[in-house]
Amino acid sequence: MTDVSLGMPQLPAPDFPADVRARLEADAQEVVARYPGSRSALLPLLHLVQSEEGFVSRTGIRFCAEVLGLTTAEVTAVATFYTMYRRKPSGEYQVGVCTNTLCAVMGGDAIFEELKEHLGVGNDETTGDGKVTLEHIECNAACDFAPVVMVNWEFFDNQTPESAKALVDDLRAGRPVEPTRGAPLCTYKETARILAGFPDEREGAVEATGGAGPASLVGLRIARGHTPHAPIVHPRGEAKAEGGE
Repeated sequence: MTDVSLGMPQLPAPDFPADVRARLEADAQEVVARYPGSRSALLPLLHLVQSEEGFVSRTGIRFCAEVLGLTTAEVTAVATFYTMYRRKPSGEYQVGVCTNTLCAVMGGDAIFEELKEHLGVGNDETTGDGKVTLEHIECNAACDFAPVVMVNWEFFDNQTPESAKALVDDLRAGRPVEPTRGAPLCTYKETARILAGFPDEREGAVEATGGAGPASLVGLRIARGHTPHAPIVHPRGEAKAEGGE
């Protein structure tokens, strides 16, 4: 019979330092006050603790549980369900390559493979300098601009392997990088704080737009009568009237 060691039980998570805890508690109370039920604030609170450490640590889970009166198991169940919450330290820039159907056939798979080789990392791994975490993602909801890469949830459209490699090189070197659409780029921790519901106070960030592409908006334009169009199907009964009895 083979002996199986179950190991020592995991000790309770450590708390944040007192000054960090006090600052986060003040922010957390502001978040909780937005909701009629406190447990509804869990998602933004997970973003809040992620903005502190760059991922959702056991300490962050403990903090959310204590603030909301939940168990750490309840908080963990939510934190592990959504891929937007990192469960281990990650890079300053989260680089996601869409490998879903349209982006894949338009070159997303090739971009992802070349970035893995160029950066020397695999999926969900971080470069040694701590700058870039690479991951493949399912859909950026930007099929008009395939293949698409996102950095901290900002769009970089119509990418090629060469442009994507230049992008990550610029990120690692600290050179300015501008998304194709949307707000100016910021760090992953800063992005997490914005997702927690706190204002983006950078000049021009709120006014920046990141709308859908023309193909996605065709239906809306038709509905508003802006674009002449031929009926796709005949109105009910019209085909029968044309064909006679």
